[in-house]
Order: sequence, then C-alpha cells, then structure tokens
Amino acid sequence: MASTFGHNVKISIFGQSHSAAIGVVIDGLPAGIALDEEKLQKFLDRRAPGKSRYSTARKEADRPEFLSGLVDGVTCGAPLAAVIRNTNTRSADYDNIRDIPRPGHADYTAHVKYNGFEDVSGGGHFSGRLTAPLCVAGGIILQILEKKGITISASILEIGGSRRDPFGKIEEARQAGDSVGGIIECIADGLPSGIGEPMFDGLENRIAQAVFAIPAVKGIEFGRGFEAARLRGSENNDPFYYDGTRVRTRTNNHGGILGGISSGMPVVLRVAIKPTPSIARSQESIRYSRKEDAVLEVRGRHDPCIVPRAVPCVEAACAIAIYDLMIEGER
Repeated sequence: MASTFGHNVKISIFGQSHSAAIGVVIDGLPAGIALDEEKLQKFLDRRAPGKSRYSTARKEADRPEFLSGLVDGVTCGAPLAAVIRNTNTRSADYDNIRDIPRPGHADYTAHVKYNGFEDVSGGGHFSGRLTAPLCVAGGIILQILEKKGITISASILEIGGSRRDPFGKIEEARQAGDSVGGIIECIADGLPSGIGEPMFDGLENRIAQAVFAIPAVKGIEFGRGFEAARLRGSENNDPFYYDGTRVRTRTNNHGGILGGISSGMPVVLRVAIKPTPSIARSQESIRYSRKEDAVLEVRGRHDPCIVPRAVPCVEAACAIAIYDLMIEGER
C-alpha cells in the first residue's frame, strides 16, 4: 500500500488533515526499548504548526496518544499504534476547491485518481499534516539509533536561494502574499559500513523513497550530487586510507554510500523543497462542473515557507529508512 513503508519495521500512516485524528502503526519494533516521551514531544514540537510567524496559524498540540505497543513506556513487541487528534480544523475554508483545484497541489490528480471521492479539506491524505505521524515514527527510531551511536541531524541550507538571510526571504514572500522553497541538508553520522543492498534496495533508494513521502519534496542528492556530473573521476573519487584499523576516505564526495551500501563515512544528503502552493495571490485554474477555465483565490491558513517545519521530517524519514535496512542486515 502507498501509505506503508518498510520491509522489516513496517510503518503505516493513516488519517486526513481534517479527519478526527491522524496516526501511525509501527510493526516490528523489538521489545524492551524504553521510549523517552518527553524527548519525542520536543521533536514533534519542531514540526508542529502555529509556532512562529512563518508557519500556518493553525494550532495543534500534536501530542501522540499511544493505543498499543507500550507498557510502562517500554515497547512490548506488539504493534505500536499512536494517534494525534485534529482539533483546530476549518473545513469550510476549502469549499471552493471542491470544484476548482489549487495549482501546485494534489487536488487535480487526487480528483482523477479517486473519481471525485477524495477528501479535499486541508488537502486530505495528501496534506503535510500527515508528516506529524511520520515524525512520531521517526522520533522513536531516532532514539533507537542514538543508543547505537548513530545521530541524524538536518538543517536549513538555503531558502529562496539565500544562505545569508533565509528568513528574510520568507518575510519578503509573506509580505507579497507569495511563498518560497529551499534546501535542507541532512547528515547521518556513526552509521557502520555495510548497510544497504545493491540495485533496487540501495541505501540511497530507501532513503529517497521515505523522504519523498514528505509533501513538497521535489529533489534529493547524495554527496556531491549533481555537481559530481561536472567533475572528473580524479576530482570526484575519494581516496581510501586506514585510520588505525578503520577504513576511511580522505574526502566524502560519495556522501557515505557506494554501490547502495554505507561506507562508514557520514551519509550526507540534500533535499529540495518547493514553494508552498497555497498562496494569497489569485491563480489560474479550471472549474470541473462547467469544464471551463477559472480564477482561484485560496482561503485558509498556510505557511509562506514549509522548509523550517520540514527539517525534522527529513530527519524522521532518513531514520526510518536507515533503521529498516539495519534490521534487515541483523536478521
């Protein structure tokens, strides 16, 4: 199914932006893992809406309610299920897009795919709201990986093309009733060599698949990425050397992955996030009912830039993919 990820630790995400709740089921977690719920909440707060002038005004506590899988804060081997209640919805804001799809959103493609039965309120199952349960799963797995000496951290590389003043670019777009995108860099440190598979189950493949579950992601690159296409082999190759008994490379143009398998160097990736499609400006669209062109004015509450809130989502997706492959190697 499209909303399920993983071969060994299976993660299923459910719900819609304005449904009673959203949630996640994690099947395959080992028993006996103590969960720090306070630490998990701090991680979720980084993604939650309504935290700054640069995010949507929608306010949600985003506090997960665990229904199964935990006993006294420790995993018990049963599937772990958690829900997050939706409390601050305004579905009427989306009445007009039932007939006029928003440019840049999944409104039109969902309409075609589901024959008009899709939930349009808040974007339904296509909404960035669904990254909250993704972060529940990722936040739990980040704690597991940390105990294994693996840390995953992401940061804003640039917004609106600027590295010097990224938040200034958000403010410019907000004042103009527009939006901006940006680039997030993520580094996984401490990952041992030998994780991943060749061909279709490479470490890049799995990470990319998980990262593309984040709405608005339009590109991903590892190591030098597209820049490597402009280099010669003598410039792009990373010389090996022994650091005691450990094999390392002098440089890390390969981004910690060779042939789909981790090399033991930090895994480095960058993710491109598109500008938020919902903007205050009028946009050209179509009207289904009359089969004619139309002009759309988007209502509702929207982020002028989702990059800041997407940072923990990238960490979560990366953690989920890495841990699933690690477990695969252990079984």
